[in-house]
Amino acid sequence: MGIGLCLLPLEARAADWPQWRGPQRNGISAETGLLAEWPKEGPKLVWQVKDIDSGYSTPSVVGDRLYLLSNQGLDNEFVQMLDAKGGKRIWSQRIGKVGNPDQQPNYPAARSTPTVDGEWVYAFGSDGDLACLERATGKVRWHANVRKDYGGQPGIWAYSESPLVDGEAVICTPGGPDATMLALNKNTGELIWKCAVAGGEQAAYTSALVIEVGGVRQYVQMLQKGLVGIEAKTGKLLWRYDRTAKGSPAVIPTPVVDGDFIYSAAGRSGGGGVRLKVNGGTFETEQLYFSPKLPTSVGGALKVGEYLYGTSAGALLCLEFKTGNVKWDDRSIGAAALCYADGRLYLHGENGEVALLEATTEAYREKGRFKPVDQPDRGSSKAWAYPIIADGRLYIRDLGTLWCYDVKAGK
Repeated sequence: MGIGLCLLPLEARAADWPQWRGPQRNGISAETGLLAEWPKEGPKLVWQVKDIDSGYSTPSVVGDRLYLLSNQGLDNEFVQMLDAKGGKRIWSQRIGKVGNPDQQPNYPAARSTPTVDGEWVYAFGSDGDLACLERATGKVRWHANVRKDYGGQPGIWAYSESPLVDGEAVICTPGGPDATMLALNKNTGELIWKCAVAGGEQAAYTSALVIEVGGVRQYVQMLQKGLVGIEAKTGKLLWRYDRTAKGSPAVIPTPVVDGDFIYSAAGRSGGGGVRLKVNGGTFETEQLYFSPKLPTSVGGALKVGEYLYGTSAGALLCLEFKTGNVKWDDRSIGAAALCYADGRLYLHGENGEVALLEATTEAYREKGRFKPVDQPDRGSSKAWAYPIIADGRLYIRDLGTLWCYDVKAGK
């Protein structure tokens, strides 16, 4: 029985970060030769730009180009391409307006990360606008609005999903009774299938992953009421697990997968691990652990070796991925988003601080901390954008500001 996480067919170099949470959507970079420790003032600032407009989108980087989703006011949500060498804007393309502007608490803004696949960029706007753009020029190849075209129902804070490209399909989660999840032809935007989950629940704020278990390729996604598995070929609902979404108005962290094992979480419920079991062609979930004290923060979690790292209730935790046993916890910089490269964890705290940690199961070992200069006024919001590593550089976004730091060693 073949079990494993499927590699995504993106045409990208090892140094690229072409989509949400990196090449394999797991927060992991394969880069090496990076600084093992930072000086007191932090790594060298290469450039900073303050004219990217608002939003919480994480950058995607391919070669010497960087892609972001941003918004200017509430009527203009757009994709932009920047020169990664200096941060200069090369093109921008409007795809729609900001979704659910009257949300409470009120944080209306662009949220999702563009996906770069070959010569095309796929972006999913907060109001449900899914667009395929020509990478070189930003010209729209095709466009759909999942609210209007498929009866999509987002949650209170609009759409935050980053589109998944898998083979010839682009996957997104409109929510609602008719097309809870959706597969469109990535070249034309034409419908391949739509999955109507019983009850027609709203979309959550997570992004889908692709796995293969028992010889069946499937998409793993968190909906507003639970974790589901959808058959990639047909759109059939294969299984679901609701415990980690129960009681949470905002289901945000993208799941973490390893073969037939999946970790999922939500802020007001907790985190838990389930194993998928195949019985006569039918899939079942076996809960192996659950606790409200495990990583549940907006900044997600990631797996290094056999261990999971993530933040919850203001602390960073290291735990055994398949048992949930906590090895250590530390207040660190509080709730944070994180990525991993070359033996180190990179944290972007909700308070705006950035930290470097050794990814070890022995104890909390910090290797540097700094606060980027000229931080924006966030009002009641927080620094929610995820950090990324691409071609020896660390990128940090905070609303309308983007910083680029040199983290290569040996200079």
